[in-house]
Amino acid sequence: MRQIVLDTETTGLEPSQGHRIIEIGCVEVRDRRVTGHDYHQYLQPDREIDDGAIEVHGITNEFLEDKPRFEDVVKDFIEYVRGSELVIHNAPFDVGFINHELAMMGSEWGQIEDHCRILDTLAMARDLHPGQRNSLDALCKRYDVDNSARELHGALLDARILADVYLAMTGGQASLVLGAESSDGDQQATETLQRVSSDRPPLKVILASEAELRAHIEYLDSIDKASGDQCRWRSTGE
Repeated sequence: MRQIVLDTETTGLEPSQGHRIIEIGCVEVRDRRVTGHDYHQYLQPDREIDDGAIEVHGITNEFLEDKPRFEDVVKDFIEYVRGSELVIHNAPFDVGFINHELAMMGSEWGQIEDHCRILDTLAMARDLHPGQRNSLDALCKRYDVDNSARELHGALLDARILADVYLAMTGGQASLVLGAESSDGDQQATETLQRVSSDRPPLKVILASEAELRAHIEYLDSIDKASGDQCRWRSTGE
C-alpha cells in the first residue's frame, strides 16, 4: 500500500479570494514504512503573501521570486502522487487549494481526487478522541511525537511530523529490527544463536483464553477503524 503524507503552505486562507499554494511537502509511506522518497517544492504564486500567513510559515515574497509556478511542476507532482492515498490533516483545506490550482489550468488535470484517494487525519482523530483538541501539535503531545523543530509551519516538516503521528494513531510503524548500526554505518547482526539440547522436555503450549481472544479481536477492530479497514493482521487471519 502506497500512501503520501501531504501538507501545503499558502498565501492566505481562501482560494476563492485568489490565494495560492506556495509550498508542497510530501512524504512517501509504503506498507507503513517511511521510504525517504519525499517530494518538496516551493512555488511562485504571482501575488503577495498575507502578513498573517508569513507569521505562520515564515516564507516571504522575496524568497519565492525565482521559484517555479504550479503549472511548471504539475506533471511531476501528479506523477508522484498518482494512485496513492493522500494522508492530510484537515484535508478539505489542502485539497481545496490543490483543486483550485488545477482548475486554473483548465480541465486537463481534473481534480486531485481523480488521481488519488484522500484520508483526513483530522476527521480520524476526532473519531478517536471526541471532545479533545486534535491539532497536529496536540496529537504530537498525545502520541509522544517529537515536534521540537516546528518553530514555524513548513510543508515538508509538517508532512514528516504527520507521518509519525498517523503511524502512531493507527498502531505504530511496522518494522522488524534485526540488527544495530555500527560506528562505520554498516548494518551488523546483534542476535546470537544458541543451540538447545535435544533432551529438554517439550514446551508447554498455553492457548489464549476466551477473554484474551475477545480482547484481541477488539484491538483488531480498533486498528480497522483507525486505518479505514486496512488492518493487515485482519486480512491475513486473526
